[in-house]
Amino acid sequence: MHHHAYLWIGPKARFDDEALRRPPHPDPPPAGSRPELIERYRLVATEFRTAALPPLETAYWLVKPRSLVRGTWDEAKEAADWLGERLAEYAPRFAAERDRDPVRLARLVEAAVERLHAGGDVSYGVYLERPSYLSLAAVTCSPNRTVPELPCPCA
Repeated sequence: MHHHAYLWIGPKARFDDEALRRPPHPDPPPAGSRPELIERYRLVATEFRTAALPPLETAYWLVKPRSLVRGTWDEAKEAADWLGERLAEYAPRFAAERDRDPVRLARLVEAAVERLHAGGDVSYGVYLERPSYLSLAAVTCSPNRTVPELPCPCA
């Protein structure tokens, strides 16, 4: 078992485009559907795997391009430490003062160690100023517990 890290930062409006953050339905819209529905399905089917946007389900980071992996670790603590380092790095830009609390951030890292060690995934998100959004994730691989059929990006 090992863990891959992902980071995305961008405009809140882009993050809010949930259609591009979920895998396309396995079946396309039926013939005769509204043209805008068919076009939206095509867009999602084409862009979901390649878009750097964080997926709604953390495990689906694994189908994104290998170039989006920010680090890979065998140990849960190392992956959680990376999350903690990123949280500390971006904390001065957090929109809400309460999100900057060092004790709170340390608890998030401790919780990440436990979850990753148990084979789970971790995803943290926080609003930054301007309104931007920061998404951090550590995804367990070989196999992923939530969606075991997903391929590992290092395979």
